[in-house]
Amino acid sequence: MQISDGWLEGARHCPSPHFDARPDNVSPSLLVIHNISLPPGEFGGPWIDRLFSGTLPPDAHPYFNDIAQLRVSAHCLIRRDGEIVQYVPFTKRAWHAGVSRYQGREKCNDFSIGIELEGTDTQPYTDAQYCQLASITRLLIEKWPAIASHMAGHCDIAPGRKTDPGPAFDWERLRAACIATS
Repeated sequence: MQISDGWLEGARHCPSPHFDARPDNVSPSLLVIHNISLPPGEFGGPWIDRLFSGTLPPDAHPYFNDIAQLRVSAHCLIRRDGEIVQYVPFTKRAWHAGVSRYQGREKCNDFSIGIELEGTDTQPYTDAQYCQLASITRLLIEKWPAIASHMAGHCDIAPGRKTDPGPAFDWERLRAACIATS
């Protein structure tokens, strides 16, 4: 795997319209881990791609009626089987963090990369997801070394508003995998 023009080679690309340019002279320096499942607690299917591409049909599931109009994206999604889907180039600002703050800096979308794991706060993530997340994270650290010291959950940058990736996420496992092969 490698990054070329902000895109992860080897990932499935599903470009989202929900992004824009980062502020001038701002590079990624924070990795934000999220989780998502659509409908909640259900895995597989086209719904995450459809949400991030702005084409989620509100009538396909009762839950979608409340979220179909959202303009959101992440840089990548790692599905339960390890498939990586990229929606926004890492060099651009994806709309994943919302109202957020990290170490006194607001608007985390400006300086972060958002990676979604297909999952829930309480269900363990898969070995394939940890393997792919570690691989991507090592590449990001090569390109933007500050990320090595700045990884957070959505819950950490938007406390009280967000809970993901939740207690099921093993931060030590991610950090150890990034250190072991760096």
